[in-house]
Amino acid sequence: MSDLFHECGIAAVCHLPGDSHPLAPEGGPDEVSRLLPRMLLDIQNRGQLAAGMTSYNPGRDQLLETHKDIGSVSEVFRLSHKGKAESLMKQYAGRAAIGHVRYATCGEDDRNYAQPFERTHIEKRKWFAFGFNGQLANYQDLKAKLLADCDYHLARDNDTEMILHEISRELSGDRRPRLVEMMRNISKKFDGAYSLVMLNAQGDLLLARDPLGIKPLCWAKEGTLFAAASESVALLNLGFRPESIKSLQPGYAITITQGKMEIEPFAESTGSSHCFFEWIYFANVASTLDGRSVYLSRTALGEELARLEVESGRVPIDEDTIVVPVPDTSKAAADAMAHKLGIPSREGLIRNRYSGRTFIEGGAGRSKKAETKYTPLREVLEGKRVFLVEDSIVRSTTMRVLLKRIRDAGGAKEIHVRVACPPIVAPCFYGIDMSTVDELFAPRIMRGRGLTDEVQAEMADILGANSLRYLPVESIARAIKKEPSQLCQACITGKYPTPFGQELYQIALNNVGKGECPSRTYEVQHSLTFAE
Repeated sequence: MSDLFHECGIAAVCHLPGDSHPLAPEGGPDEVSRLLPRMLLDIQNRGQLAAGMTSYNPGRDQLLETHKDIGSVSEVFRLSHKGKAESLMKQYAGRAAIGHVRYATCGEDDRNYAQPFERTHIEKRKWFAFGFNGQLANYQDLKAKLLADCDYHLARDNDTEMILHEISRELSGDRRPRLVEMMRNISKKFDGAYSLVMLNAQGDLLLARDPLGIKPLCWAKEGTLFAAASESVALLNLGFRPESIKSLQPGYAITITQGKMEIEPFAESTGSSHCFFEWIYFANVASTLDGRSVYLSRTALGEELARLEVESGRVPIDEDTIVVPVPDTSKAAADAMAHKLGIPSREGLIRNRYSGRTFIEGGAGRSKKAETKYTPLREVLEGKRVFLVEDSIVRSTTMRVLLKRIRDAGGAKEIHVRVACPPIVAPCFYGIDMSTVDELFAPRIMRGRGLTDEVQAEMADILGANSLRYLPVESIARAIKKEPSQLCQACITGKYPTPFGQELYQIALNNVGKGECPSRTYEVQHSLTFAE
């Protein structure tokens, strides 16, 4: 699924009162911020457009200090240059820090949109920085109401700045709400998905997960060291024991105030709607989210593909038949499918590790990037009947290029595409940058029809495959081992877990075929909603 834009990731680390913990850096409590770049590297899969960190150190005049820029984690923190990296670590040394990796689902691709966002103030409790993974579906509604109240101005056109202003308003004047109370008040205004981390100039830390748990957030505490991240792999690689790593419950917040850690609810949660794409594609395969292994989920999807293949019996399986994954997120599913079918799984496509990840790069030219990103191995593919396993097809740009290259350069005699996901038929308004129906491959072909054999044959013909088969919707919950009601499956069902999400979908449907609408549905939400 290399033509899909990604989302973002957050991380936090804090040294609690007490003796230095073995997992902390050798420099002691005031050097714990050194762990942040390492954590961000482990969640780099969630965004390579920008990265940043804010640290807290009571021993310097600049109590909070933020370093952020456009580029990968290694680029932003100069990790390939020992002297420059060490200089940055000394400058931003602190006993607490928060970090962020970004892909733009809202706003522009420049440094001003890199996170964390910092708001300075003469009062330490009002001086804070925060990072945000997700998207507010009601952003345009919030923006209109804010700008209508009085003489306000927004410098950036994105929901992150909206959250910054909402936090600032809760802290304004003489009000001194507890951090969890502040979160409770602003969350009442939000419709959407978010995992949020905030650090103030008193060294207090807040982490919060939306009431539906759409976005993941994991945390761990051992001795005096606390850490949190969008994915468990970042905590595991710091040295935390697996049994210490937990997922924060939906609607709950973690606060560390004056060194005291508390976990309590800030919003009523009526259930969960975890984004199923985390297990299928977004998350690092080494992560465990909400009690379910990403690797085992993808393995189960491959077993589902194998079961459907056996039931249909339409494609001959012999000594010339192989399974080939589209690197890298499809490998677990492909290996499981091949094992169940009793045929080899081969790496017939080699990914160029230095070409970048096309789904998180801005701008056009995905087709050209895909050509340089994968190299077909003729020695593996020539004369073979290939089951090409992909985690999903969104816009189809990369898949068309791959199929042509596998056939022309690889010499495969047949290519049968197997997708470890149902068709993507609806946009996402919770943090994945696919916001219009027109940009999606499946709806253009299905045209309101069900996923019949005839429809899939038509899709295969358009893509240039001998056949194509998707998984049915019910396979997802079985593979993830969660009830369908516990998952957000809006992009494969058209049923959204929040009111504004459903409203945006109706706007997206109304815009189908019009051509002149902007690239993101939520950019016209205000004009369409409030003009009526």
